Amino acid sequence: MRNVTKRAGAHRVTASARAGMIAALIAGVTALAGCTGGAALLEGKDGALTGTPAGDAADTHADTIAVTPKDGTKGVARTDRIEVRIPDGRLERVKVTQVEDARPAELPGRISADGRSWRPSGGAVVALAAKYRVDAVAVDGAGRRSARHTTFTTAVPDDRFTAYFSPENRATVGTGMIISVDFNRKIRDRAAVQRAIRITSDPPVEVAAHWFGDERLDFRPEEYWEPGTEVTVELGLRDVEGAPGVFGMQHKTLAFTVGRSQASLVDVEEHTMEVRRDGELLSTLPITAGDAKSPTYNGKMVVTELHEVTRMNGRSVGFGGEYDIKDVPHAIRLTTTGTFLHGNYWESADTFGSENVSHGCVGLRDTKGGGADTPGGWFFDRTLVGDVVEVVNSKDRTVAPDNGLGGWNMEWKRWKAGSALR
Repeated sequence: MRNVTKRAGAHRVTASARAGMIAALIAGVTALAGCTGGAALLEGKDGALTGTPAGDAADTHADTIAVTPKDGTKGVARTDRIEVRIPDGRLERVKVTQVEDARPAELPGRISADGRSWRPSGGAVVALAAKYRVDAVAVDGAGRRSARHTTFTTAVPDDRFTAYFSPENRATVGTGMIISVDFNRKIRDRAAVQRAIRITSDPPVEVAAHWFGDERLDFRPEEYWEPGTEVTVELGLRDVEGAPGVFGMQHKTLAFTVGRSQASLVDVEEHTMEVRRDGELLSTLPITAGDAKSPTYNGKMVVTELHEVTRMNGRSVGFGGEYDIKDVPHAIRLTTTGTFLHGNYWESADTFGSENVSHGCVGLRDTKGGGADTPGGWFFDRTLVGDVVEVVNSKDRTVAPDNGLGGWNMEWKRWKAGSALR
């Protein structure tokens, strides 16, 4: 976990998977959990969570929220089992949402009489070529809450490809939002696919495309969006041949609105975060960042997920049993590999503003359960998916442009050179 500080009681532990990112296009959101792990909430770097169910290691713990299918599973059939289960305590809330299309749909389901399992109800089945997000919250016998957030995608016919879009349709986002489209198959004719995706805005601004490999296509303007901008994404992918014999499925229009401008500057050496709204300083908050062994990335990172509470478990990202915090409050994802900005209740108050003790995340003072009047709660309540958090004066390298929505760290000329339509 990039930010389970390094002390839980006598031990040092700091807890630190596109809203949730993010959101989706026909298969919606692509949330991985780093400090909030896919199946547990974790933190890590360099692909620690990418393609790896964050909950696999956590599943060895008796109190884990077990989700079937596992986080990141692809090709789920309509007849496959969908279930959320805990060995004790009770499930407080379970939502399984199809985060695609113009109207995200919730899969009907119910919690069992003993409170320990959830399954679809009324014969409900998942849709094909869709992405689903599972959000589950459980309460143990002592009233302590834990959470798990996972995603899975359902089967797509072999001769078809589908695209998953963020941000969510009809969302209001921060000015740093980058439009990101993930494909479930490798795209061989990038030019044909890119030509079939049209981005327009009001007021108008040039929006350029950049391919990261052959399964991801991002779009952004040269500078941050102006507040109030209305952005429309037209997906004309139906019957477009993305690879030999493999054709697109989607023909739809999605839109989002750019909200107020908010950008935050984390200074690792000064142990502070300046929060600015429309250029004016709202507050300077004391923080703790990554320690010498696990420094925080430098660079501009875009908020992709917001979780009021989530779980972070070090086993899923190579930290062994150093930490397993089931109720990390106010968790804000910044990278795919697990960098979070989150509330921290297990460190002493004098840590914030004076020491860097985390595994790479940025921590704000908070209370167990999450307090609205704490720095963690204050910042969470004022944050949108698409807001920018920039980190400076860290000993680590600059975050990669394809780690989360890190594209603002790429110079404009190079960004445009990544288009298939040069």
